[in-house]
This record gives sequence, C-alpha cells and structure tokens, in this order.
Amino acid sequence: MAQDLIVYVLMIITGSTLCLCLGIYASFRLRDAPGGKAYTAATFMAAMFSFSYLFELLSPTLTQIKFWLRIEYIALPLIPAFTLMMCCSYIGQKLPRWLLYILFFIPLLTMTMQITNDGHHLYYTSMKMRENSPFPVVELEHGPFFYIHSVYLYACMVACVVMLLMQLKKVKRRFRQQILTMVAGLITPIVASFFYVGGMSPNGVDLGPVFLSVSYVFHTVALMRYRMFNMVPIARDTVFESMKEGVIVLNESYALVDYNNAVLDILPDLHPGSVGTPITALIPGRPELADVILTGVDADYAFTANQQRTYYHIRFSSVRNPGQVEVGTIVAFMNITERVQMEEELKRLASTDSLTGLLNKSALMQRSEQTIHALKPSGGSLHVIMFDIDNFKKVNDTYGHEAGDQALVHVAAAARESLAGNGIIARYGGDEFIVCLANSTFQEAYETADDIRRRVARIDLLFEDRIIRVTSSFGVAGTSQLEEETDQVMRRLMREADLALYAVKRRGRNGVHIYAESHNSSLSAGE
Repeated sequence: MAQDLIVYVLMIITGSTLCLCLGIYASFRLRDAPGGKAYTAATFMAAMFSFSYLFELLSPTLTQIKFWLRIEYIALPLIPAFTLMMCCSYIGQKLPRWLLYILFFIPLLTMTMQITNDGHHLYYTSMKMRENSPFPVVELEHGPFFYIHSVYLYACMVACVVMLLMQLKKVKRRFRQQILTMVAGLITPIVASFFYVGGMSPNGVDLGPVFLSVSYVFHTVALMRYRMFNMVPIARDTVFESMKEGVIVLNESYALVDYNNAVLDILPDLHPGSVGTPITALIPGRPELADVILTGVDADYAFTANQQRTYYHIRFSSVRNPGQVEVGTIVAFMNITERVQMEEELKRLASTDSLTGLLNKSALMQRSEQTIHALKPSGGSLHVIMFDIDNFKKVNDTYGHEAGDQALVHVAAAARESLAGNGIIARYGGDEFIVCLANSTFQEAYETADDIRRRVARIDLLFEDRIIRVTSSFGVAGTSQLEEETDQVMRRLMREADLALYAVKRRGRNGVHIYAESHNSSLSAGE
C-alpha cells in the first residue's frame, strides 16, 4: 500500500471512528436537547459517508468504486440538511414545514440522480480510473446535477455558519467560545472540499472525508468542554441579563451552563471559564449552599460579604425540552434582606415596650423561661429584681401623664445603663420593672438593685421649668432550685420579689429588700 494512501486511510479511520462515537454519545445524551436529534442524524450520516469513502479508496476496481460511491450518496446529501436543522434548533428558530420539504427534496433527488447516473449521466458525465496515481483513484467528470448538489451543500453550510456567527453579538462572552468552536467544525470539511471540487487535491483524493477527523475534534471540544446543546436556547429564553435576581443554570449533572451578572454578587468567582464545571467545585467554601443546590428544595440562605449580611431565598425551576423531559435546573437567588429585616423589626416591636424600649411582659416571660431552661442542666441560679417608681400616681396627678411618661423613660434608661447588657430587663406594666440575672449571687443581685436605685435617685427630671425628683423601691428574690416547671420557677420568683418590694414600701420606700425565705440574712438598703 502506498505511503500516501496509508496517511489518508489513517486520517479517515480516525475521523470516522470519532464521528461514530460522537453519534452514539449523542443518541443517548443529546436526543432530548435542542438540535440534538438533528445533530445525531448528521453525525451518523457523516460516519457512514466517511467509512464508505474509506472502502472506495481501498477498492482496486472501478466497479467496486462505483458501488461505494452509491453508498456514500445515501448519506452525503442528508448531512447539510440535518446540519441546518441542528443550527436552527440550537439558536431557537423553527423551520416552517414547507421549507423542510424543500430541504429534504433536493437530497432525495441527488440520491436518485447519482444512483441512476448510468442511465442519464447528469451527475457524472464520465467515470474512469486515474492514470499515474500511486494507488487506485477514480477520476470523475461532473455533470450539471453535481453542481446543483454542490450549490445546495455549500448554501446550507454557509447558512449554518452565518446563523451561528450572528449569535456572537447576542450572546455573552462565555458562549462565544462554544459557537466559534462549532463554526470551526463546520468550516473545516467545506474548505477541504473546495480543493477537491477545484481539482487541487493531491492524487484526486476527496479531502472532505479526510478532514472530518479535524472537524470532529472541534465537535468533541464543543460537546465536552463547552457543553454544546446543554439547554442554551431554552435557558437563554428564561435567563435575562436585566433580571435583578441572581440566576445560574445547571445541566442534569449539576455542571454550570449559564449565569447572569446579578449572581456575581453571591458567587463572585464565576467567570466564562466556569461553564461546564460542576457547581460544587465552584463553591468549595460553602458546603451549606452546595447542600441546598444539590437537594433542589426551595430554601433561605444567608450570605456575608464585606461584613454585611444578606439574605436570599433560593428557588428552583426545572428546564424541560419540548418532550417535557427534565434536562437541567434554573436556580434563582432572590434577595429577601429587606423582608427579613422587616420581620426582625416586627418581632422586635412585638416584644418591646413602645415607651421605654425595654422588653414587654410577654417577651420577659419567654426570655426568662429560655434562660431557666438553659440553666437547668448545669444547676445554675436565677435572681429576679422587681422595682417600681415611688409615688408614681402622685407624679401623674401633680404634673400630668406626660411627666409620668418622661419619668418612666428616665428610670428605664438608668436601669439599662446600670446593667450594661447583663441580664434581662423589662417593663412589666405601669411603673413596674423586672430584672433577671442568671448565675449571680444574692449579694450581686442586691448590689445591682441598689446601683439602679442610686442612679434613679440622682435623676433631675425637668418638666415645664420644674425639677421633678423620683425614687424607686426594689425587691429581690432568687433560687438555685430549678427542678420545677420552667414557667413556675419564674412566677414563684416574681411573687417573692413582689413581697420583698412591698416590704420596702412599708418601711418608707427608696430601698432594696431581699425576700427573707430565699436568703438566710435579710439585706435592706435605702431611706
């Protein structure tokens, strides 16, 4: 076998085998993708054409060559038709039925004219073995219908290339590599066939089948690296760059297919080269987010960047092909920070006394019960301080309710300042306040109450050019016996603190008293 022929044979075998493998792959993985069926058909036709031409090159007689030529022309005329259908589907264009009839009428007519050529010679005017060739090659004189077929073939392929190139202006940069790779795969055999039709190919060998190996290398890159056919027309109809929501599009293997600019606020490391990469590899430091995405169930997600916490609701939508087969997922990130902040503010308002800004009664009970529940396993202690403003009714009656409100605000501020964030403080109702101290001693609770008392006594409340001085009385109760029901512990301590408070009232107010049964030595201060 001539050395030149060996090179051609090896190239054709490589291209044909690669083409056949892609056809098998496409028949399983791309049959439901946009343009996938047409691409599969075109790939199998190209493999059939290439293998047939391989046997033509290896045939020693004109009779065998003519046989393989007929086999080649069962596949060759259909390749441009299926390729054009594939490109139209890929860019989201549907061909009208009448155009499909025309598209396949010429290939069917070409097959007929080629097979029946011996009766009319309209496709080949003559067929003979080439002289002075190192291996048997047929020399063909082309008839008029050959040129009709050639014009049709080139017109279809040029239309495909033009359609794809026109998309470059419409798509984002990361899709341009995909389109350019597809274009390169289409142009390669076209350029090679120009040499053959123009009589410039070495030894009269048709370079079209030979260069299919190069063409399908591009196809392989487009399929495997740039994820050609992975829902691009469907996804791009759904994902708009103008959307405020961040969106990523994943294929059935959870590899990234597309994303919009808004999602870069959440996933700033995404770039055009990320397309085709599994999403888990793109967010290695966020296992919680990866779990949410892989689970595919709508969920809330909090994201912190630049010391600012942002909340998102992650919503999933299936991407389905025209056959209603799920081929991927659209993941939308809706910013719900404002809603979460509003809900938190509503919760705060619902648990806060509107006048003093302290916790209200219901929030006090809830927070104190949570504290007791947390203390029980370790056997801690809890102390309750109850206090009110002395002669508060007299303040209201003498100066009015506005003055009374100012007094409540100033007393609350003095208590908050004394606690400095330690413990729980609430306005229980009217002029009554309650403080809860976890894991403190009676002495510490007593000192806290007395500090608040002294701060209140130092207040000079200016109201309508008059100075109002107020005092306050305190009752303290505590326990380390937390075995009873959680709510009962707090209620018992409040009753005991209330009794201690009234003990101070009986002695003349402006003092602190500890409930005697809860502590062996009764401590009092004030007056």
